[in-house]
Amino acid sequence: MMFDTHVHLNARQFAEDREEVIQRAFDAGVTYMTVVGFDDETIPLAIEIAEEYETIYAAVGWHPVDAIDFSQEKYEWIKDLSAHPKVVAIGEMGLDYHWDTSPKDVQKDVFKQQIALAKDVQMPIIIHNRDATEDVIKVLQEEDAADVGGIMHCYNDSVDYVDTCLQMNFYISLGGPVTFKNAPLPKEVAAHVPLDKLLIETDAPFLAPHPNRGKRNEPAYVAYVAEQIAHIRGISVEEVHKVTTENAKRVFNL
Repeated sequence: MMFDTHVHLNARQFAEDREEVIQRAFDAGVTYMTVVGFDDETIPLAIEIAEEYETIYAAVGWHPVDAIDFSQEKYEWIKDLSAHPKVVAIGEMGLDYHWDTSPKDVQKDVFKQQIALAKDVQMPIIIHNRDATEDVIKVLQEEDAADVGGIMHCYNDSVDYVDTCLQMNFYISLGGPVTFKNAPLPKEVAAHVPLDKLLIETDAPFLAPHPNRGKRNEPAYVAYVAEQIAHIRGISVEEVHKVTTENAKRVFNL
């Protein structure tokens, strides 16, 4: 039993074979999934998929690369959707300094608005962070995000920041990069994070793990992430499955 805590089954890459992809995940032992919606197109589809499958859930938020398009209307829309019985988190939200599509000050403002929303509805948040770790942490601290906590999605930064995230009530989620041969950081993180604060994810269709690197990712491949973490920590893969599933249910209040 595994829980893919961050998957984009709502992505266009799955438009032709979504049902088959989901069935392969179930067959591989991925019992639970959270589909993350982050814009006008993906949010409604995330909820639609979650409504169709008993053990698939949705998260709704606004991606930092599109922060320039955020509005009060979208804020109210996400807030209304947070009351849906299958919505378990607000996000993904955060900062992305890699793709220069929204000014940094706009990204920070939209990030802060969504933290406030999550605190208002008392739901955990899912953090997207690309090349912006210090600013992400600063915003989380300034906005008292520890009140709701949540998930550092696809954590791919130094171990140095992990303890700060843990102190703010965040779980650390690892995906495909932990399996990459040329990626020492996520391996160090996998060894360092307390087992009761660790989550697994795919971020499919992106970041496929070894041996499928470079291909379309899918939730069934979260098994490779679990296997690598088990190897790094010197524990059974069954324990990784069990603990990360329990942690996911805890953070999503299931």
